[in-house]
Amino acid sequence: MSDIEIRDDRTAGRLEAYAGGEVVGHIEYFVLETPRRALVPVHTIVEPAHEGRGIAGSLARELYGIAARESIVVAPLCPYVVKWAARHPEEAPAADPELLAAAKAWLVAHPGRF
Repeated sequence: MSDIEIRDDRTAGRLEAYAGGEVVGHIEYFVLETPRRALVPVHTIVEPAHEGRGIAGSLARELYGIAARESIVVAPLCPYVVKWAARHPEEAPAADPELLAAAKAWLVAHPGRF
C-alpha cells in the first residue's frame, strides 16, 4: 500500500485514495454537527481495476485516524465501514446509537446529497 496516497477533501466530503496521480477509491462522508460533531461515512468506492489491494481498508483506517486526531467520533452509515469497524474495534470505537440516528435523520433531510 506504499504506492497509495490518501487525501481528505473536507469541502467535497471525500476521503480519496490516489495511485499514479489518479483517484482509485474514495469514501464519501459528511460532518454531523449535532447532537455532537462526528464524521459520517456514507459510501466507500474502489475502482474495479484496483479492488483487492486493501484500498477500502486504508481509507476506513484513515477516516478513523482523522477523527481521533480531531477528537471527534465516526458514526458510520456505509456498510463497508460498519464491517471494517466491527473487525477493528481497537481502532474504531463503537458509534453512539443517538449519533447514528441523527446521521440517518440528516440524510433524510438532505436527499440529494448522496
